[in-house]
Amino acid sequence: MIKKPVTIKLRDGLDARPIALLVQEASQYSSHVYIEVADKKVNAKSIMGMMSLTMGEGDEFTVVADGEDEEAAVAGVERFLSEQK
Repeated sequence: MIKKPVTIKLRDGLDARPIALLVQEASQYSSHVYIEVADKKVNAKSIMGMMSLTMGEGDEFTVVADGEDEEAAVAGVERFLSEQK
């Protein structure tokens, strides 16, 4: 299991379109991928779960991945949140 703190660098934060793209990114991996914010832990492959989070540019959370491609999963989610405009 890998846990990595990530800061959102998306200018408009996570609204519907970036969340849908983030779910697609997380779904590419066989590992279980979660987003932890405060006391919430949400499956990053669940559009409804991700929509329940309100996160904006500069907000911090933890990406958690567990499985055979966990390193790639964490790196992919972090890259998505760092490079999208």
